[in-house]
Amino acid sequence: MYLRLILFSCSFLLFSCGRSQENKDIRLVGGPCEGCEAVLEFGNEKLDPVDTLPGFVSAENKLKITGTIFKADAKTPAEEVVLYIHHTNADGIYPNRGDEKDWAKRHGYIRGWIKTDKDGRYTFYTQVPGSYPDGRNPAHIHPYILEPNGKYYYLSAYFFEGDPLLTSHHMEDPPRGGDGVVKLKQADGMALIERDFVLGKGIPDYN
Repeated sequence: MYLRLILFSCSFLLFSCGRSQENKDIRLVGGPCEGCEAVLEFGNEKLDPVDTLPGFVSAENKLKITGTIFKADAKTPAEEVVLYIHHTNADGIYPNRGDEKDWAKRHGYIRGWIKTDKDGRYTFYTQVPGSYPDGRNPAHIHPYILEPNGKYYYLSAYFFEGDPLLTSHHMEDPPRGGDGVVKLKQADGMALIERDFVLGKGIPDYN
């Protein structure tokens, strides 16, 4: 009885220490960030380099988002980087079904996570977002990064070139991760945007 209790206690302590060490490496960098914790919400889900977000199949304006994530040298592809995005629907709303938890209550259900492959590539299939109903903000997509070393931070939003609502007021200087203004193209019967990221680029106190 006592032996089993001691063994259980030791196992619990080892498990707790392992968890604490693991969690200690997860850290926000780059300044305050409301909602950055959402990049961690994939839990134990196995992530792939490609993800299809809810609503893609029925969307009128389908969108493919793709690119490469590079290490800080801007040359070497970054493998096993988690990229999380969320955005509005075509009406400019972050839609909810009513059963959302954690940051999904704010971000809506049009969101998803990928983990880059050995070539640093990522792809999301989703829909072209709309601007907020108040007409004050351009259409955009929010991206966040979780590096294999535990650093996580937000990146400059994807904005669309030529959007009449887009001004310098909406963009960061310098842009975080790389230029967020992207050109909306057409390919394979859907809209296409391509954007590469460089880890740590434009992120304050990154090192």
